[in-house]
Amino acid sequence: MSFYYLSKEMGLALNNILGKACSYNKDFSREDIAITWINYKSENKSVFKGFGTGINNKKMVYPASIVKLVYGLAAYYWIKKGSLFLSDELIDAVSKMLSFSSNNATSFLIDLLTGTTSGPCIEGELWENWKYQRSIINDWLNDLKWKELSGINCCQKTWDDGPFGREKEFYGYDNKNRNAMNSDSAARVLEEIMIHIDYEKNDLNLRGFLKRNLDKVALKNDSLNQIDGFLGEGLPQSINFWSKAGLTSEVRHDSAWWTNSQSLHTLLVVFCNGEKYSKDASFLPLIAQKIYEFNKRYPFEDYSKSSK
Repeated sequence: MSFYYLSKEMGLALNNILGKACSYNKDFSREDIAITWINYKSENKSVFKGFGTGINNKKMVYPASIVKLVYGLAAYYWIKKGSLFLSDELIDAVSKMLSFSSNNATSFLIDLLTGTTSGPCIEGELWENWKYQRSIINDWLNDLKWKELSGINCCQKTWDDGPFGREKEFYGYDNKNRNAMNSDSAARVLEEIMIHIDYEKNDLNLRGFLKRNLDKVALKNDSLNQIDGFLGEGLPQSINFWSKAGLTSEVRHDSAWWTNSQSLHTLLVVFCNGEKYSKDASFLPLIAQKIYEFNKRYPFEDYSKSSK
């Protein structure tokens, strides 16, 4: 069973939204796009299972910086079980990884989580031990036994210029060991961060690090913001919004949570795989805009009761 109830009405709407969005550019194809869309009613927080739908939502793709959600969640649980000590430096690293998508902070955090470091190639037992240690995050993900995480790979650092030395060798032949996620797995991790953790005063507040300002004046002063060209750009400036984007020369992704009203919340993950999407700044905002408009037109109750 999915971690959200399937909604036929939302499925029809999403197919229509994606079809129209792709029609604006003849090079766009739904085969390159993966989406998970879930709506939540806050009155149901005791169970807090949303209603949603997906397109290509089981398809594995390179997640780019979306994987940083996994590393942030791992850090939170490592601290809770006493495997990591909550320090100012650790808080700073996770904050910069999620808020500003710092690859340097991500590298530091993975070293802490796995007990490995980057460097030149190594051989023999040292190399086997290094690979074993670097796989610890995947082992933890498997232990969670969340069905939607099955088959994902989250063991690589993120880079500005690409891996070197042992990191490059760890990618394997033809990069077969690089990170891989699907939109459902990203949605499940973001859902955990947003609604299943009751953060206390001295916790690593992952949710706080993902909060974004949609004010267009403020965004002009931040050339590296994760709003322009992403989902947040298509939404009203006044709403509460949290997100983590991913962008390389090959992909443009975003994962977001926003409040439509006092009680209705939306989680949306969109993966766009291909250079044409990487260079396009209009597609993701359009998808978010159309989904927001659907939520304004159709009350939650109209499609939730008959969709379980």
